[in-house]
Amino acid sequence: MKKILVCALCLVVVAGIAFAGGSRGGDTDGGLHLVVATDATWPPMEYVDEKSKEIIGFDIDLMKAVADAGGFTVEFKNTAWDGIFAGLAAGKYDAIISSVTITDERKKEMDFSKAYINAGQILIVPSSMRGVSVLADMEGMTVGAQIGTTGSFEVEKVEGVDLKTYDEIGLAFEDLVVGRIDGVVADTPVAADFALQSESYKGKLKIVGDPFTEEYYGVCVEKGNTEVLDAVNAGLDKVLGTAKYENIEKKWLR
Repeated sequence: MKKILVCALCLVVVAGIAFAGGSRGGDTDGGLHLVVATDATWPPMEYVDEKSKEIIGFDIDLMKAVADAGGFTVEFKNTAWDGIFAGLAAGKYDAIISSVTITDERKKEMDFSKAYINAGQILIVPSSMRGVSVLADMEGMTVGAQIGTTGSFEVEKVEGVDLKTYDEIGLAFEDLVVGRIDGVVADTPVAADFALQSESYKGKLKIVGDPFTEEYYGVCVEKGNTEVLDAVNAGLDKVLGTAKYENIEKKWLR
């Protein structure tokens, strides 16, 4: 029995070493294999599908397309947000794609790929509304936003548009659906979640225009890891601005 336990322990150790190698840009079949962390709790960007239990979303589809275009393979590791950056620094995975905003402060601790989306503020209106594409088109109407957010500040800037603030953005969408307000301003992923993915609101709301603030997302890699960064950027170069990217955007964010 003791011999069996020792053998089992050896197998566990060997497996652990093999996994660690794979998660550091491993080369198991002649090509680069990356383990990518994501906090799968923020639909429609990244979340766990209730039926399949698979991680799905915009970021996931994009990373798969980037890997395919860049000539490497990828697997995803669901990781809690509060430890996701520390795990990257500790070498538990090769990269992070998890709706991470590129900031100067974060650039001091890690390297970022080129930006792959502007997830800034965007306008949501009833699906029946016509002739509206920017906030200025909402003159004489009431637009909701979460109090104290960039969205509320942007609405305040537009003359002739009345702002109604909410403690929680979901309440603004409820009022929009029943006609108490005429539009909502929110982060692009949040807008897509309520307007496109929510079973309660699907078909009743639509996103119009383009983001009118800047909040760019990028893929994070460990500081100085040029092998992984170059591979990701090479893949992004072949995906961004193509029909493949547009299809992923339409599927999750439009």
